[in-house]
Amino acid sequence: MERVPSDHLSEFLDLVDVRATLSGMMRVDGCWRVRTENCDRLKFLGVAQGRALLRTDAAPALDLAQGDVAVLNGRAWLELSGGGQAGSVREVVPPVGYVEDLTTDGSPADVVIGGHVDLDETGQAVLAGALPPVMHLRGALSPAQGVQRSLRLLLEETATGGPGSPFAVRQYSRLLLLEVARLPAPPEDRPPGWLRLISDERLRPAVAAIHADPRAGWSVTDLAGVAHMSRTSFTERFRTAAGLPPRAYITRWRMMLARRSLGTLDVPVGVLADQLGYGSESAFSNAFKREVGVSPQRYRLRRRRRTLAQEA
Repeated sequence: MERVPSDHLSEFLDLVDVRATLSGMMRVDGCWRVRTENCDRLKFLGVAQGRALLRTDAAPALDLAQGDVAVLNGRAWLELSGGGQAGSVREVVPPVGYVEDLTTDGSPADVVIGGHVDLDETGQAVLAGALPPVMHLRGALSPAQGVQRSLRLLLEETATGGPGSPFAVRQYSRLLLLEVARLPAPPEDRPPGWLRLISDERLRPAVAAIHADPRAGWSVTDLAGVAHMSRTSFTERFRTAAGLPPRAYITRWRMMLARRSLGTLDVPVGVLADQLGYGSESAFSNAFKREVGVSPQRYRLRRRRRTLAQEA
């Protein structure tokens, strides 16, 4: 039976709770430097005017020209500087959620937009490990322009804060994450993980089958047949791309669906277990606790408390 190809990236974004926070835009002249510690989130830096030098741990320095964007994944610290090497260096503090003019002498200014994205457990587990530590998007290329556009929309919404602003920020956050997740790259250049898996044309039919019917008792032989590959070749290629074997991926996908349902719906745990292909509520609960670390009931309570705290 021929299956309709699935848009796996859209499926993933539907499962992830994402929120972007803009540090803001700063306009600064002279020789300047800003340093931030504990940058364990997904961070974005865009140069709207001028240029800046970016340094961070475990990566070579990047010279960011006008229009360039840098995406940092799980870095311990970053240092951004501009204005060349002549004269004393001024330490600056980036603004939070608005545009700040830090110019002092009227010399040509550098304009930088910065921010980060907070991902829930699902996003952290699937996306953070699938992105390289540092990505440099050159301004002349369309991917950088898309990220810059999303950063500006977030900045404007954060600065104005009009009616419906929280909703708009959530949508722009998803667009920003989408721009990064679909950056073009050969599958073999990506770290093993979810993005590399869905970029693999040979494996995509099998992934689509899993997503279309997560309740089914998929065997490796079944999935290899869907992909028109031998069982051995399929298993090896899947593990190389995903970083885990097919059966483990099926479990992870089921748990991602379970997290969404437990966080947004009042479906009983027993019903959810049946929907995801488990023979009993206890079998599902045990699998969920092994994957997530807590029972389904405790996870649901934790998500509700978090939602109430965010709305307060």
